[in-house]
Amino acid sequence: MASIVTYKYIKQNPDIMEYIRRADSALEALGYTEHSFAHVERVAATSSMILTELGYDERTVELARIASIMHDIGNVINRIDHAQSGAVMAFRLLDNLSMPANEICSIISAIGNHDEGTGQPLDAISAAMIIGDKTDVRRSRVRNTDFLTFDIHDRVNYAVEHSAVTVSGDKSSIILELKIDTEISSVLEYFEIFMDRMLMCRRASQFLGTKFELIANDSKIL
Repeated sequence: MASIVTYKYIKQNPDIMEYIRRADSALEALGYTEHSFAHVERVAATSSMILTELGYDERTVELARIASIMHDIGNVINRIDHAQSGAVMAFRLLDNLSMPANEICSIISAIGNHDEGTGQPLDAISAAMIIGDKTDVRRSRVRNTDFLTFDIHDRVNYAVEHSAVTVSGDKSSIILELKIDTEISSVLEYFEIFMDRMLMCRRASQFLGTKFELIANDSKIL
């Protein structure tokens, strides 16, 4: 059964867009970094790039985009267990759009398994989305405008002047390259808060038959 549900269709759905906005507003109230459209669209772009580079079919790439843009909607309920609550929300929304069950399963399993505390890559879509989500570290995600009150998450994100995810030419590695201003935050601090995320990226890359590499300030770390 073919589906009419596309990434473009989802982005034009006012209900889903409202859930994304309200989920980000909830995280803003809790002091978290940006999780709004800039984040979810970047996750969608990265996950689809990875699957395209690795030769996956167009519909698999499209489902990764859809899962990515919806992956954080559970934060509107609570930050705790947001991956699981978001998966349940996505099921209802997509079922109401008459998306086929096999496609819903791919999307909700990716959403339900993207958190580093409980998640695991289960298929190509979930693996690519995990990498897209966990590698989105950048200065523009910091909401706090008072440098003197930065916590470690603010400081590390703000220190990242450039980040890019690429697939190596021989398709053997997925590479996260960072440029970090070490006068703001050290590379060690990056690992202090992001180690679990980087290990999850490594598991996701292995699921896709590749290695995960991290290059920070031109030095290979992983």
